[in-house]
Amino acid sequence: MIIALESASSDPSIALAAPDGTVIAIDGWSSGGRQGSDLLPRLLALLAREGRELRGATAVAVGIGPGSFTGLRVAMSLAKGLAMAFAIPVSGVPSLEAWLAAEPAADGAVARAGAREAFLLVRAEAHPQIISSADLGILVEGRRVVAPSELAESFQLIDAMPPHRAAAAVAAIAVARLAVDPAGDDLERIEPAYLRAPRGIGASVEVASWP
Repeated sequence: MIIALESASSDPSIALAAPDGTVIAIDGWSSGGRQGSDLLPRLLALLAREGRELRGATAVAVGIGPGSFTGLRVAMSLAKGLAMAFAIPVSGVPSLEAWLAAEPAADGAVARAGAREAFLLVRAEAHPQIISSADLGILVEGRRVVAPSELAESFQLIDAMPPHRAAAAVAAIAVARLAVDPAGDDLERIEPAYLRAPRGIGASVEVASWP
């Protein structure tokens, strides 16, 4: 059983999957910013509902961001703890890539990068870009995007889809990576991909464009 964690936003998700990536169970919710405290209790509840235990895990997959600093730190800490405790591989998956994989109808994925900025990953592009909230509205007009509920409301993204099923995609992508490298990521080196400096430290901002 693979345990998958995706907590890069205020709409986190967790999933249990078979070794081939088939979803056993999934739970996605709007945390109101409490994804850090909700993650482990909801994982334990999901395991209990399915009659399974943590020690039955054969691998753990985790979304590495970009997104919420707190959410990413908590998910990464939990993933590393499970990997170390049960001597199982851990695989890190870019969060926005997983959001798009979980929502095939979406043209892009948007995560918060600050009070007035966002990360935008356009489908088929390799890397997300940081853009202002003002530019974001223009770029996504007429397109479907995956975005956390609070960000969609704050940035007025009409018809945005929350990433409530992203953990299932995290598991599926991790399965493909573990098939190539069964050892998974280096437990000591895997870290969240914040893609920008913490608040208060200067960082360049690249203006995005839609192909």
